Amino acid sequence: MALSFLQRGGNLAESAKGMQLGQYVPEIVLEGLLTGVDNVRTDVYLSPKFVDVARAHIAKLLSKYGDVEELVKEDAFSTSFGPGSAPPPPARTSTFIGSPPMPGAAAPPATRPTGFIGSPPVPNTTTSGSKGGFIGSPQVNPAVMPRTGPIKAEPADFKKLMADLLVLSLNRAKTENNINLDLLTRLALIKMLRAQMTGQFNQLLEKCRTKLKTYDGPRAINPHKGMEMREKFAQFQINKKIVLRKVGQELFATLREVEKETLSKMRRSLFGEEAGASYDLLLNRLLFTEDGKDDYLNAEQYVMLGNYERDPDRFQRMQEFAAGFIKSLALLPASQPDEDKQIDAMLSATENSQELFAGGTPDESTPKGKQQKALLEGWVESLEKEELIDYVIASYEAVPLLATYSPLINPQQLKNSIINKTERERVKTLLEERGKISPDGIDNAVKKVQSMKDADRAKVAGRYFSDFLRYHRDLRRFEAVLLAMDGVNVIGSSNEKLRELSAINNTLYEFLLAEEQKQGDASVIDHVILKADIRDSTTLTKTLFERGLNPASYFSLNFFDPVNKLLPKYDATKVFIEGDALILALFEREGEQGFGVGKTCMLAKEMVQIVRGYNEQSQKSGLPTLELGLGICFQESAPMYLMDGTHRIMISKALNESDRLSGCSKGARKYLAAGQAKNLFNVYNFQTVEDADTGGIPDEFLVRYNIGGIHINALAFQKLQKEIALKEHLVELPTIWSKEQVRLFTGVVPVGQGIFHRIIVREGLTAFVDLKDFTLKRWTEKKYYEVCVNEALYKHMESAFPVV
Repeated sequence: MALSFLQRGGNLAESAKGMQLGQYVPEIVLEGLLTGVDNVRTDVYLSPKFVDVARAHIAKLLSKYGDVEELVKEDAFSTSFGPGSAPPPPARTSTFIGSPPMPGAAAPPATRPTGFIGSPPVPNTTTSGSKGGFIGSPQVNPAVMPRTGPIKAEPADFKKLMADLLVLSLNRAKTENNINLDLLTRLALIKMLRAQMTGQFNQLLEKCRTKLKTYDGPRAINPHKGMEMREKFAQFQINKKIVLRKVGQELFATLREVEKETLSKMRRSLFGEEAGASYDLLLNRLLFTEDGKDDYLNAEQYVMLGNYERDPDRFQRMQEFAAGFIKSLALLPASQPDEDKQIDAMLSATENSQELFAGGTPDESTPKGKQQKALLEGWVESLEKEELIDYVIASYEAVPLLATYSPLINPQQLKNSIINKTERERVKTLLEERGKISPDGIDNAVKKVQSMKDADRAKVAGRYFSDFLRYHRDLRRFEAVLLAMDGVNVIGSSNEKLRELSAINNTLYEFLLAEEQKQGDASVIDHVILKADIRDSTTLTKTLFERGLNPASYFSLNFFDPVNKLLPKYDATKVFIEGDALILALFEREGEQGFGVGKTCMLAKEMVQIVRGYNEQSQKSGLPTLELGLGICFQESAPMYLMDGTHRIMISKALNESDRLSGCSKGARKYLAAGQAKNLFNVYNFQTVEDADTGGIPDEFLVRYNIGGIHINALAFQKLQKEIALKEHLVELPTIWSKEQVRLFTGVVPVGQGIFHRIIVREGLTAFVDLKDFTLKRWTEKKYYEVCVNEALYKHMESAFPVV
């Protein structure tokens, strides 16, 4: 497009010397937030109560502005049972189906505690729900369950709940010292409201269609009423954009009121001016439009622009025109690679209108005013040469006519009728056909445009530039908000599976009202894994079969059943179970006094004692015994999960490490088995390969021994030191080679109300040995940790270092 002002660019550049134009690029950057289950967006779950009220409020607004309230109105009989519910069938009190009620018969019970499909559920009379032993046992927060029954949809209720939710969001952001949490709530709330507008409009359409069917057929009670309702329904569909705009502007007004009355003051009190620029983007009239373009909204708040490719004043062309004008001022260094981006940023800085044109009324008594006057004349001249000035003026003159001629006449059609005679005659014909509406308003607007003086035209052109910049800024803000909302995944209450998956992986941000927040429902912050591995289970199973015994009952009675009884005592949870292995987990949550590692160690110690006790009985009965190795790993974060149908499968580094720690190498077992009865310790680490030859993973080449022992990782030991007071001792004790100085740590672990168990942890050094005969070559600096289980050691330490 050849622009006229480019031909006089030198004059414009001369007049623009010294002008300082600002640049503005709106954006919202959310930092310090976790990505959700799709690894792309942030998962958010909003208050179900607020969402329900918002849904009902929006539906009520749509039916009001769409004039279909009568079509979607439900009678008292159906609404008394709540939305979506059917009235109950009449009670039967006689023996035969279909027979009338027997006189004087008592009413049937409200619920029948039967097991038949369709019978009402039996009320839960227990004081607390049963707690499943496996991960995945349902734990439902009643406060966030879907609601039934009529929902209040008054504007005051909607506004109050919105304010309450956003105030709680601000408080949470302050508590966690991350204002991005509040921005996340705002974005999720706006995205939800936008989605509800479209969703509820479509639902209203279906409700209207259903209601109209009652007026069909030859037996229709009131056919004239049916015709009236069908006409209203047709208008509702035709006026979709108008209805959605009115609803969107009412939602925006409520959001702005809550911001001005409560949130802005509170936010400044908590955070000062931090992120203030981001919040400006969230008070934008375009937020609740489909694409940021609406003729009525533009006319009322900005400037009316063309919509179609044939319209010379469509947004794309006016943007290019305004950008070309700024470019001709030569305010940027020549040949910059991002020149177009900088000019676009200048069009979003609304103060530039005042800087260039003084709002259309420059003061010529000052040097700067003379420059502004020259620039304004150049702007007007360019608009005239491109035949745009009439569209500029008509865009304002059409606004007061909308109340008279719209929606019968489209706003663009109305604007074009002021400029184009052919279009004006077409509009007049349409007015004549639709009720003989007077076209005098249009004729007066035409005369005003044609008779406007040069000074007034210049003033309107300056105002147009100012209004266009405001619209350009808000459109860019709208696009920035859409981009930010694309990174937010608002999970609805109907998608409980996705919500659960995100929650158990600790990637879900829940923003609930105070009454919905379940007391004590704190997030998992870390966890401990215990792996119990039964040695030579294949050989043991074969031996039992050869004797005609049942291996399943043997393992169950001697190991799994006794261990199951310990789980409630230590608040442990089963993660995985198979024939020769058991994996348990203990979780620590926010705000809890954490003894996770200590309790896990005590659980492991009791498991070893149980197996020893059953082994003694098995030996007396001539049955084979169980050999056990246990590994304990602490991970300073919550585990993650994947979903297999309705089952949760844990993902944790601690699982793999506990598997290694519970293991036992055949070579080490063969070498140490003979003298194990006299040994005080049950866990050893050996190194047989130089670190340089391990490819950077020396732990993978360690030879481990663990028979009847408890091997814990370094992180678990460090966590135990934080949980309880451990006293260090250097004691000379016999080991697998000779007596040596052994470093022991002793303490007591609280496992219940007034119940304490003593614990001894050995810090061992990995021995570098010859793999052939396990002769000691040297001691390395690699440490490992064992929770001791030998009763003789506990008695020795008790006597030597009594607990005060």
